[in-house]
Amino acid sequence: MKKCFILFLLISNSIYSQEKGLVTDKAMVVSAREEASKIGIDIIKKGGNAFDAMIATHLALAVAYPYAGNISGGGFMVYRKANGDTGTLDFREKAPAKAYKNMYLDKSGKVIANLSTDGALAVGVPGSVAAIFEVHKKFCKLSLTDLFQPAIDLAEKGIIVTEKEKNKLDEYRDVIVKISGEKTLYNKTYQVGDTIKYLALANTLKLILKNGKTEFYKGNTAKKLVAFLKQKNGIISRKDLAYYKVIWRKPINFKYKELNVISMAPPSSGGITLAQIMKMIEPYEVSKLGHNSTQYMQLLAEAERRAYADRNYFLGDPDFVNIPQKQLLSDIYLKDRMKSFSFDKATPSSEVSHGDVSVYESDETTHYSIVDTEGNAVAVTTTLNGAYGSKLYCDELGFFLNNQMDDFSSKPGVPNHYGLVGAEANSIQPKKECLVR
Repeated sequence: MKKCFILFLLISNSIYSQEKGLVTDKAMVVSAREEASKIGIDIIKKGGNAFDAMIATHLALAVAYPYAGNISGGGFMVYRKANGDTGTLDFREKAPAKAYKNMYLDKSGKVIANLSTDGALAVGVPGSVAAIFEVHKKFCKLSLTDLFQPAIDLAEKGIIVTEKEKNKLDEYRDVIVKISGEKTLYNKTYQVGDTIKYLALANTLKLILKNGKTEFYKGNTAKKLVAFLKQKNGIISRKDLAYYKVIWRKPINFKYKELNVISMAPPSSGGITLAQIMKMIEPYEVSKLGHNSTQYMQLLAEAERRAYADRNYFLGDPDFVNIPQKQLLSDIYLKDRMKSFSFDKATPSSEVSHGDVSVYESDETTHYSIVDTEGNAVAVTTTLNGAYGSKLYCDELGFFLNNQMDDFSSKPGVPNHYGLVGAEANSIQPKKECLVR
């Protein structure tokens, strides 16, 4: 999930260098929207730590960046505390209890176009709100009111439409209106400089702040959400919401030369895949190949092909499938994987993988990174999966629903929306988490 981080704000003295970008000496918040980054840094100025800023930034992105920011999606958090402790939080969406392996196939066994991407049947059980309360309970210094109120105020004040946002809204308006109905907030042509107020979302956030996590997973908000999805032919139940739990997982730690890399474990594919790629290229003197030279690009491409072939075949939700993690990351195995590599020619895909490897680079996920004055560091990747998720907007509650079910293998061997080919390990099962690209 590669992202462009377009803004960072800081606490104290800083310098800008054309070679290094913005360098600060105390703290930084980097996110996809200026409003969210400012809120995050204000929280640190107020005495909060990186985890406080994480919650405030996440909520602000739900307001300012509905393209991917959310309270109705999920994600992963990787952290390193100032004392050296590391860990990860898995708050991915889960398949509803009524989900089943062939739910997106027609009677002849073919994948039904768009069924896993558009509309209520594409929605997984959200994890973002549960993550916020879990992080607050374990790490935070400030009150929930301190962390929620900036996003509530932002939603009531409104977000000014940028040129980039206008282009996205123009691109997806027709499908949003088709799926959400003509009365949706988004059935309007917004111009650059217009202000969009999210009053329904502000009210939802107020209720969650007042009543806690229970409001979203068991309270009136949960009832309204389930009723809305049922009306749109969704299958998420109140029991699905009530049973949702986040999971603390051990991170994937690996060395690359002098670097110690801390990354996310499955059901994210990122940690294992990144470790495989970096370990496969480590024996080569990459710096001498020349940046973006033919040999440089060929080495990366061949390592990535092998890593993604393994990703597609072996990885899934570790609570449902056995992942040969130790083997996949062993030096002997990875050296063997690169035996067929040569700078003279490309390796045929038939010699690399269990099937053709196809990768689609998406910008439909957002990431934010935070370092506080104490030395705590937090990195969060969060998403609705596709652009505006399932394109289904709940006007009563004020947010888009995710389409995370598309990250399962609707049919093993058939690419999903992102061109990723999954295997049996990532097939749909009730209460299972999908593998993430």
